[in-house]
Amino acid sequence: MERSVHARDRQIAALGTERSTDVDASKLASLTQTEQFYSNVLRDLLESDLPFMIGGGYAVNLYTHARFPTNDLDIFTTAAEFPRLLSHLQRNNRVSADESWLGKVHRGRDFVDVIFGSSNGAVPVQEEWFQYAVQAQVLGHCVPVINPTELIWSKAFIQKRIRHDGVDIVHLILKQREAIDWQRLIMYMNPHWEILLCHLLTFRWIYPSERDAIPDWLLDDLLERLSRQREGPPPATKLCRGRLLSSSDYRSATEKWGFLNVEDECGNER
Repeated sequence: MERSVHARDRQIAALGTERSTDVDASKLASLTQTEQFYSNVLRDLLESDLPFMIGGGYAVNLYTHARFPTNDLDIFTTAAEFPRLLSHLQRNNRVSADESWLGKVHRGRDFVDVIFGSSNGAVPVQEEWFQYAVQAQVLGHCVPVINPTELIWSKAFIQKRIRHDGVDIVHLILKQREAIDWQRLIMYMNPHWEILLCHLLTFRWIYPSERDAIPDWLLDDLLERLSRQREGPPPATKLCRGRLLSSSDYRSATEKWGFLNVEDECGNER
């Protein structure tokens, strides 16, 4: 835990922010209409004192400076706090909700996602995430941002034909290797360790000169699991876990090819 706290403090310094709620007026003045809408939502949440964190593309850009375009603003909270956040934001905005994992705050074509889980049910936002969050300036406000460790976990299953967040994970490893708590990450991903191994091998292939960003003990652990798995027989039942990654892209496996859909181990993706 001490190493994790020190890494988090270094990350706060790297983001060039202070632990304050000061508004950056110069940044507010340069916002687009869409960004102003996002900024107003953040202001409302800060004034409400309800618990939330910034995730998604804004968090990735803060940690990597990749400057990828973002289509929306992702706000993370727990399932317990979700109704209060959405109710508060409904005072000044139109909102909608999928009670299984997220809600949306709308203004015209623009929207903000309020997320308390994942579409497959595997990644619920937990109260403990807030103790690892860092403070950063987003759209003119100093707000809590989801830690790189939990950010990777939140993106691990997003692997669809039309959207794949693997590039975000690769760049988070590249730029935030010291801030990632690998022990905590493997704890989250223990039931799905093969997914973690795939992301790590992809990173090694993309950035071969940066292979040492991944701790040796972690790779040894995962490869040992793979070795033990290979010694045993495969499951007798034809199983497909692909719908944990995409409900549509693996539909043929369960509807035509006779594989059992095991996404209900975590929940139903929508």
